[in-house]
Amino acid sequence: MTSSTQHTPGATPEPPAGLARFNASGETAARAALHEACASTAWGRALLTHRPYATTDALLAASDAAMAGLTADDLAEAMAGHPPIGRPKPGDATSRREQSGVQESLRAELLELNLAYQDRFGHVFLICATGRTGDQMLDALKERIGHDADTEREIVRTELGKINRIRLSRLAEGPS
Repeated sequence: MTSSTQHTPGATPEPPAGLARFNASGETAARAALHEACASTAWGRALLTHRPYATTDALLAASDAAMAGLTADDLAEAMAGHPPIGRPKPGDATSRREQSGVQESLRAELLELNLAYQDRFGHVFLICATGRTGDQMLDALKERIGHDADTEREIVRTELGKINRIRLSRLAEGPS
């Protein structure tokens, strides 16, 4: 008994529905989808170059490679697309979902420290908020505000990479 949904040994499995849609979409639509994940033009261009992706893992590996090659200006462009922790963009379901661990009682302190961080580094405090509590993010902000610029830039690169992986995984899975 053979089913059309069974995997044939040696055959390449079909990519997840969302990834198949991304692969098949026109360049403008694909660029827009990538921009929703990360505002860096260089990162998006690098991912577009390698389409189509056979698997989500291949897409994530391309993202990791592109992240590693971003310049300080590219990182700044990417960070400009992120709202401050504790203040999601109005109407932005993604930032609201990602920052859902921030309790209302912490928002004022987070905002105050975010402003001090921005004064020090010239950009918003960026952290992969998914799965973290507001207290954990506040503790990280208090620790990271004391870093030098080079150390903080590499932490930002790592955190942005985590955010991109989560967002790309959602894109590859398709609408939930």
